[in-house]
Amino acid sequence: MIAVLTAVALAVVGQPEGRTRPVEAARPLTDSVVVVAPGTSVATLTEAVRRVRANGRIIVEAGTYREPTIVLDVPGITVEGRGWPTFDGGGAQTVLVVAAPRVTVRGLTVTNTGRSDLDDLAGILVRTTSDCVIERNRVRDTFFAIYLKQSAGCRVTENEVTGRGVEQWAGGNGIHLWYSPRTIVERNTVSGHRDGIYFEFSTGGLAEDNSSEANQRYGLHFMFSDSCRYVANRFRDNTSGVAVMFSRGVVIHRNRFENARGGAAYGLLLKEILGGQITDNIFDNNSTGMHLEGSSRLAIRGNTLTRNGWAVRVLASAEHNEFTDNRFSRNAFDVVTNSRTSTSTFDRNWWDSYRGYDLDRDGVGDAPFRPVRLFSLVVEQHPPAMVLLRSSIVGLLDSAERVLPVLAPDVLVDRHPLMRAPK
Repeated sequence: MIAVLTAVALAVVGQPEGRTRPVEAARPLTDSVVVVAPGTSVATLTEAVRRVRANGRIIVEAGTYREPTIVLDVPGITVEGRGWPTFDGGGAQTVLVVAAPRVTVRGLTVTNTGRSDLDDLAGILVRTTSDCVIERNRVRDTFFAIYLKQSAGCRVTENEVTGRGVEQWAGGNGIHLWYSPRTIVERNTVSGHRDGIYFEFSTGGLAEDNSSEANQRYGLHFMFSDSCRYVANRFRDNTSGVAVMFSRGVVIHRNRFENARGGAAYGLLLKEILGGQITDNIFDNNSTGMHLEGSSRLAIRGNTLTRNGWAVRVLASAEHNEFTDNRFSRNAFDVVTNSRTSTSTFDRNWWDSYRGYDLDRDGVGDAPFRPVRLFSLVVEQHPPAMVLLRSSIVGLLDSAERVLPVLAPDVLVDRHPLMRAPK
């Protein structure tokens, strides 16, 4: 009632000379629609949250807002910015906390949490709730950017997340999920954080069509997150690439893994993964394209591995994996292993270094192909030998191994190599 009388009085006497106010803020306010604007009776988002009712709407006009940590604890509300209002944490706090179900946060710029060795400061923290939507926000210069903690069935979409690009120890993650099942993370751009996207104890999730680049550790990192799908994402120039660990039933489909360069960098590191599909991905210009350690019963199919140092590393602990219809080209080493025995198999892949023949013209080489080079075994045991990669002695070793293949593991043989790359 007070808000209505105030708006009527202002309409009669007009504004004080030299002051203007947004048109929306001068309208009568109800508890179902609240407008936040500088210099009005609702000048803070905290005040708007106090006034709005469940399932209502808060509109935030352009401006810079500096408040203590804002808690959105009214179920079903939508907080929507106009003109990219900025919420500044002042360098020492979490900025927004979503603490009620079905809350939507849209169109805000959130910045400047500072960092802490004790607290996981976040630009937007979704805490112990469900079915929330965080979409089309700009989160910049924060410790953690968007952090979902024990929250189920949420959606994080179309956000621009930019970190400071500091060392790993000084930065948090871009989009971080902890015990947050059935979360959809889609169409976000993330850069400059420790890990771009992190799933931890978060089952049944989906990460789709995200771009995660130039992060200080992993573009995507997930652990103990069963039955998740990762589809059509782009991971580029991340210091250590992508790591998928301690999970079951993962699907990794149509992603791009590019430019992970360094002694501990992987396009995709698979560690202790049981069951799943790795299909139709592109691995380009990585020190190691795909690394399998303690990972079993994976269907690895239709992938393109090009210009990598090691295209695929299959350790002895990786068992019963099937590589079919993959394309290997311009890699220093197509396949490397640390053992003379393996239960993983290669069949019907295309290798640019295959020099076989196809007399019956069925599209399959008549002679098997051994992708494990003898020199790769030497390098695996003595890494400094890599300096000899382009030397004539390596060519002699390769020629001798093709004539008399007695040292390379016989089990890692493609007995039906394709004559043409699969489409």
